[in-house]
Order: sequence, then C-alpha cells, then structure tokens
Amino acid sequence: MKSIFFKFSLLSILLLLSNKPNVQEFQGQAFYSSKSGLELGNWGARMSEAQKKQMQARLKNRLEKTYVLNFNKEESLFDEEDKLDAIAGATDSWGKNFARGQQYKNVKNNALIQSQEFYGKKFLVKDELQVIDWKMGKESKQIGQYMCFKAMATIPTNELTWFDFSWRKLRNQAKATEGEEPEVNMTLVEAWYTPQIPVSHGPAEYWGLPGLILEVNAGNTTMLCTKIIMNPKGEIDLDAPDKGKVITKVAYQETVMGKMKEMRDNRGRRRGR
Repeated sequence: MKSIFFKFSLLSILLLLSNKPNVQEFQGQAFYSSKSGLELGNWGARMSEAQKKQMQARLKNRLEKTYVLNFNKEESLFDEEDKLDAIAGATDSWGKNFARGQQYKNVKNNALIQSQEFYGKKFLVKDELQVIDWKMGKESKQIGQYMCFKAMATIPTNELTWFDFSWRKLRNQAKATEGEEPEVNMTLVEAWYTPQIPVSHGPAEYWGLPGLILEVNAGNTTMLCTKIIMNPKGEIDLDAPDKGKVITKVAYQETVMGKMKEMRDNRGRRRGR
C-alpha cells in the first residue's frame, strides 16, 4: 500500500514539473548614459571658443544620450530613450536618419536584428553579430555595487558605425569603385564587465564577454551603466523589431551611401546653373 502511495506521489510531482512553464533563469534592465566629444576637424580650427560652445550646446542631444538594455540569458533589446532637442525643443530629424535604431541581439543564435529609418523609409537589418576578439585584462574596478574587469579589443570603425554616415565613408566607397584600396580605420575599445551578472550582453555593438558590460570607452565616446534592475516585476520587452524592408548591414550602407551621393550631386548641379 505504501509503495502504491509513493508511486502515486512521485507521478504527481513529475506531472506538476512537466506542466511548469519554461521561465528564463533571470531577466534584467541596464540603463546607460552615453557622452561623445565634439569633433570639428579642420573646420573647427577656424571657429572661436564661443562658437564651439554654441555648436556643442546645439548638438547636445547628439552628444549625450541615454539608453536601456533589456536582457535575459540569450536575448537583449537595446534602445535609446527619447530626448527633446536642448535648443529647439523638438526631435533631431537630421540626426535621426543616422542614429542607431532599436537593436535586438541573440547570442545563442548569433543573430542581430535592428530597425532603421532613413528619410521616412523603414528598414529591418538582419545579420550576424559582429565578431569581437577580446583581450582579457587583470585590472578591476567597482562600478556601483558590481566588481568589474577590463577587456580590450580593436574593431573596424565601420563595423561600429555601419548605421551612421560620413563623407569619409563616401570617399572610401568611391576609392573602392575605382579599384583603389580604401582606408580601414580601427577603433580601440576598452570595456568593463561584471561576472556577477553572467550574461554575454552589452550596450550597442558590444557583447561576448563572460559578464554584462557596464562601461565602454571607444574613440571619443564613453558609455556607462547608471542603474541595473534585476528581475523587475512583470515581463520586460524582448521582442525583436519586425517592421521594414529586410536588408543586410552591407546593403543598408550601400543604400544610404547611394542616397547621400545623389543628394550631393543634385546640390552640385543646382549650384552650377
């Protein structure tokens, strides 16, 4: 009799476990503040300090941004928080054409899905995650309540800014078309990650370390995590964007370059009349 009762109890427990929903081990939200220096190049050499400060104030919404990264063990969703222009009180429509869109990463499937909008047309960029050859360091420091460790990598700049546009990129494209060797600029990246949150996620294009990346220094930009919420109440949004013309990173760059070249040529023709 006891044997039958034991078997029945064991069967009941197994049935309950089999009906238990498949819940991720944990989920979280990380909030980042990003600051970039103002690069004016040769043009800036002709500007006064007052003009530089005025330009910096006008471009503040491009130079200072805030983001949120939602994540679980395998997936992450990175998005910029909306911010009004500091001068005009309106969104930056020009900069929005070259801003990073909502970015979904799946480290298990090595998948990137990113929504981009360029002059009113929506694109859905689908590609593999950028391979990053991290060099692990021994240095450590505290960021908030988390112990972090340093890692370094050198990454092609174009891979970090594929959604952005610069006239230098257009010149490089022209060189490649003419059979010349285009210049390949590299960016030295310093990242700080915490094994206390054992996921391979990070902000923007950065990922692949044995812990959540809390700080990134790349070029003239610093991205720092200011707050972390582990296992927030309710489910967080981890749905990949799904609207827009499906395209690869390379094809998206070609589309942007083609449009900008067309605009430049049209402007030149109007001036020549």
